[in-house]
Amino acid sequence: MISARGHARPEPQARRSSGRPAIPLDVIVDRALQIVDEEGADALSMRVLAQRLDSGTATLYRHFTGRAELIAQIVDRVFGEAALGADEEAPTSWQQACQAAATAMFAALNRHQKVAPLLAEQVPIGPNAMALRERCLAMLIDSGFPPPLAARAYATLARYVLGFAIQFSTQGAADGRDHTEQSALFRNCDPSQFPATVAVADVLPVPLDEEFIFGLELLIAGLSQLRDGG
Repeated sequence: MISARGHARPEPQARRSSGRPAIPLDVIVDRALQIVDEEGADALSMRVLAQRLDSGTATLYRHFTGRAELIAQIVDRVFGEAALGADEEAPTSWQQACQAAATAMFAALNRHQKVAPLLAEQVPIGPNAMALRERCLAMLIDSGFPPPLAARAYATLARYVLGFAIQFSTQGAADGRDHTEQSALFRNCDPSQFPATVAVADVLPVPLDEEFIFGLELLIAGLSQLRDGG
């Protein structure tokens, strides 16, 4: 190339490669969640995730400072699923809204059972978790709950859901054979020593999902009494 003064101008050097192309955040979190779903959180590392994405760890560090931040994003993705599920119910009262939100969160955690224990490690503060918390608290306050009672009601419902979800993640739903065997064990108890157990043997053990629904109804009924000063 010749300059205006007739001197040879050096050819511009080719730009250095900026590395592997960036991967959208949603794609990264989806793949990370898939690893946790299939293998558990202990199997998730930045190196393993990069390999699954056919990329390098440097690509991941463009989005996350480390594994803890990645885990927080995974947890918040599950909260996003719960928020969508709660919206589908179109509740007409605070009781229905509480039941819809709790049931949606329980369903989301059951779809991702290996994520549930991660929620016990830290308070979720991602955007989806914050939005769901805000919506539930606002609904309770607007429905006549004093702010301190609204805060305790939300915290108790959240802990209730998490406790059942963790139990589900470790125990799972018993299959029909196990249920029948346990029911037979109760039915064959000595009625002179365990008359009450024998009387209810046909409905024991109570499936976890039925326990969850029954307990949730009791919680909401109790909150109703507290709100009304009962």
